Amino acid sequence: MLISAQQMLNKAKKDHYAVPHININNLEWVKTALLTAQEQNSPIILGVSKGAATYMSSFKTVAVMVRAIDESLNITVPVALHLDHGTYDSAKACIEAGFTSVMFDGSSLPFEENLTKTKELVALCKERNLSLEGEVGSIGGVEDSVVGHGEFADPNECEKMAALGIDCLAAGIGNIHGKYPSNWTGLNFDVLAAVQQKTNNIPLVLHGGTGIPDAMVKKAISLGVAKVNVNTECQLVFAAAVRKYIEDKKDLEGKGFDPRKLLAPGTEAIHDLIIKKMTLYGSVGQAE
Repeated sequence: MLISAQQMLNKAKKDHYAVPHININNLEWVKTALLTAQEQNSPIILGVSKGAATYMSSFKTVAVMVRAIDESLNITVPVALHLDHGTYDSAKACIEAGFTSVMFDGSSLPFEENLTKTKELVALCKERNLSLEGEVGSIGGVEDSVVGHGEFADPNECEKMAALGIDCLAAGIGNIHGKYPSNWTGLNFDVLAAVQQKTNNIPLVLHGGTGIPDAMVKKAISLGVAKVNVNTECQLVFAAAVRKYIEDKKDLEGKGFDPRKLLAPGTEAIHDLIIKKMTLYGSVGQAE
């Protein structure tokens, strides 16, 4: 059941849990994420970067595929199809393609330009009952060739962004895309608390969920985070499981080379990881 992310995030915020945002990269990712959400009776957000959409041919292809799989599997839990770290143009393209939620990442732009373009997208999304995520203070690391330097968000700028009518806000608090370096100093909860205080209780988003200690994730949720993004960790467990399958030479046994068998250990690893994340975030059993 594809819906806007607004309702599920507001409920998560009110009931003090977070909705898992799982980036998808192909059909196997989509099917596994949807079946796991149904099994755990958890809402879920399927995130798509521009790079992943290009790999799957287009935003339209992704939207059609996700809707078809959702319907074929009789998924009844709330599901949002969400553009992750979109440009202004890609956000508009996803709105036309049939996504139910988009993120406009204008954090690399001058703040006033970020505000102006976000305001325009707020109007477009509200016309179609779609949810919109904004960003202030770039998230560290690299996401789809976009390099962020890990700035701390300015709470006053976050206040102005939230006032535009966005549905959730990604604010830089020391989080990083990809693997965290050994000298990482952790999330800045003072900044997170200040942002929440200034933004009228809007649901906050924690990007770079891979590698953040569980205790920090739980504290972030207690301070207003209602959505946690996970991508790299799914890719790592998928690759490790497929690698083991080949190293054990199972691809040489019978028809072990069949892609459906070859990729099965990877999808099972993603399934197990998503359950772990849903349990950590408190979203198990929260579907309505």
